Amino acid sequence: MIKLLHHQESSVAKQIYKTFQVSYAVEAGLLGSNDFPPLKRTVKDIMESNTTFYGYLKKDVLMAVMEIQINKTHIHIQSLTVDPLYFRQGIGNSLLNFSINSFPSETYTVETGLGNIPAILLYENFGFIKQKTWMTEVGIEKIAFKLKK
Repeated sequence: MIKLLHHQESSVAKQIYKTFQVSYAVEAGLLGSNDFPPLKRTVKDIMESNTTFYGYLKKDVLMAVMEIQINKTHIHIQSLTVDPLYFRQGIGNSLLNFSINSFPSETYTVETGLGNIPAILLYENFGFIKQKTWMTEVGIEKIAFKLKK
């Protein structure tokens, strides 16, 4: 089940943080990064975020988190993370479907590390088109995608 997460609540923010930590550790490994900015986010950062969080839960277990920025003509998927215990079960696919079907928009955007092949394949399978690649200040090459409706 996908549901809105009230990230301003400490207990919820801690669950999001835990999911981010285990998921982003895998991505950092895929990218060969020892300095991965998403791993530096704190529970306080999550609680103070002005984005919207959704979780994929089964029996009250948070298996994945999607963070989105909702604007009138643009939806930006800030993060889409799945706990490694639940990889390859279609959860990322379900969250992406949810965002596109629940928030009608002209444009959807998302970014990931260029070496994160599973994420890239997910976005490409949904019809996202590569917009650009660039090197970040911490030495991580990123790729941006856009989906126009």
